This record gives sequence, structure tokens and C-alpha cells, in this order.
Amino acid sequence: MEWTKVERAFAVEAFFSNGHSIIATQRAFRTRFNIAPRGRVPDRRSIVSWVANFREIGDVKKKKPGLPRTARSPQNIDMVRRSVIQSPLRSARKHAAALGLSDRSLRRILHEELKFHPYKLAIVQTLNPRDFDARETACESLLDMPHDALVFFSDEAHFHLSGCVNKQNMRYWSPDNPRQLHEKPLHSQRVTVWCALSRVGIIGPWFFEENERAVSVTSDRYVRMIQEFFLPALNEMDVGNVWFQQDDATAHTAQGSMAILRQHFPTRLISLRGDLQWPARSPDLAPCDFFLWGYLKSLVYNDRPRTLPHLKNNIRQAIANIPIDMLERVERNYRIRLTQCIENNGRHLSDIIFKTT
Repeated sequence: MEWTKVERAFAVEAFFSNGHSIIATQRAFRTRFNIAPRGRVPDRRSIVSWVANFREIGDVKKKKPGLPRTARSPQNIDMVRRSVIQSPLRSARKHAAALGLSDRSLRRILHEELKFHPYKLAIVQTLNPRDFDARETACESLLDMPHDALVFFSDEAHFHLSGCVNKQNMRYWSPDNPRQLHEKPLHSQRVTVWCALSRVGIIGPWFFEENERAVSVTSDRYVRMIQEFFLPALNEMDVGNVWFQQDDATAHTAQGSMAILRQHFPTRLISLRGDLQWPARSPDLAPCDFFLWGYLKSLVYNDRPRTLPHLKNNIRQAIANIPIDMLERVERNYRIRLTQCIENNGRHLSDIIFKTT
């Protein structure tokens, strides 16, 4: 039975008031707390212990041994603040080890005292100083295009059959380590997909493959795709003032590729060495990069395709189900990105990356 602090204090007081008699103390305790004749009262050992504690520390209950709780002292809080401000990329565990604090104490100081939060770093493509002017100039030219201009933004991407594995979410709950392995082939089967996206629809997908196996995109294969697939599909859409955009991949800007594109899009080619220069290292401005590929990859692996035909069919269905109003929002977002790039003097679009606009 755990005696309350009030009961302990009374027992000590009764002990001194009754000439240090244990029996008299127990009788007084029984009367004070209305305990039945056979009811339980503190034994000799308990009373002696409480009296000893009172004489030693002035309290009837001795505190449990251990280090004083000084981890969150003002000195430690200031020490943690200065350490984290000096090295914000260092992990909490390394900060704790360097400062001689427990990992739990340091994290409590960070969260509860300093109100710090662990923000993830955004990964972006490296820009060279000369890219800034090129990006700003290109964005100004793109915004000055005729209002009725219809731009088809084109690109290709790889979709691996194995999908993307997030190791942080791979857990196996068990009382013992089952030593389970997740096997992944070194060279996963994949498809190489090409699409051209506009506000009125998407032309694609086209799969670069031979004998049902993915192949690299060469100039000859790119030209054949343009002639046999893209141009016929574009003619069926029956739209005017079409501009064609591509990045500076070698297959795209080879002489043969540029010749066929200039022939069909005179003065309306957005590319390296095109009528309007597309800036290098600018996936943040290209709708296929900042929208299409990520959107598709969030859908096509939901049912865990196990064969390439299954994966290809998922890609076709996902593209076919993209509504026009979504494509219109993508174009509005594209124009917002152009404007912000100009305002940032060609640098990264921090307001969009961190969703502050």
C-alpha cells in the first residue's frame, strides 16, 4: 500500500509528540484516520524510514536517486540554439552527441523551447550564372507570344516496371528480425514514353521500342515518331497557330530533327537554336516535367503492374483520362512560373517550390 504524504507527515508528527513511541504513533494514526481495530497501519520500518527522511532532507518522502533534471536549462537551450543555427544541416543525433545531451532532451528543446521544425530540402537542378539571363530572356519571349498561340510541350520519360521503391516506408513488423530482402533487378524492364501536352489535349503516348523492348531515343527514331505519329495526330485535331517546344536533348536538336520540325513549324519552333530559345536546365518551366510525368507515375503503379503491356495500358488510360480543365490549369501555372522566373531574375522559383503563393 502506498501511503499519502499527509499520512506520512502525521505519523512523523505523532512520533515526536508521543516520546518516539512506535506503538503510540500507530494508535494515534488509527484514531486520526478512523481505521478499524484490525485495519492496516504503518509498520515500524515505515515510520522509522519517514522520520529518518524528515531529519535528513526535511521531507517525509525521499526523492528517487538520479541526475537532476537540468537538460532543459536556459544554458542548454541557448547552447542548442547556437549549435543548430551554426550547423542547420547536421542531424539532431549528431547535435546531441556534440553537446553531451540525450537525443530526446535535444529534440524536446528544439520542438518545445525553440519551436524549431525539421524542414525537408527541395532538390532542384543546378543553375549556372549564365543561365539566369537566358531563363529570364526566354520567359519574357514566351509571355510575349500571340494570345492565340497553341504550344505543344514535348518530352520523353522512362517508366520502370519495378516502379519506385521508397525505402523509408519498407517495414516488416515482427517480434524477431525476419531478415526479409526486397529484390530489385539491376536493370529493370522499362518503357520510354513520349508525349506532347497542350491546353487542348495531349498527343501520346508514343513508346520508343523495337521488338517490344525499350530503345534509346536517337535522331532517326525521333524523326520517325514526328512523321508517323505526332504530325498525323496533330492534323486530326485541326487546330491553328501551333508552336512546338522541345528541350535540348541531342536527338531533338540534331540536324535531321531540326530540319523536319522547321519544315512543319516555320517561325514557331521553341528549342535550342529554334525561333524562340528554350533555356537549358529548366525543367521547372516545362509542363511535362513539373506536371505530367509526376502525375502519371502517381497513378500507373497503383495496381502494381507486373508486365510491360500492363504498364503501357495503364499509361494510355491515365493520359486519356486527364480532363481538359486540368490541362488549362497546367497552362495557367506555366505562365505563373514564367512570371515568377522573371521576377527572380532567372533564378529558382522559390515561391512555387515552397508553396508560398
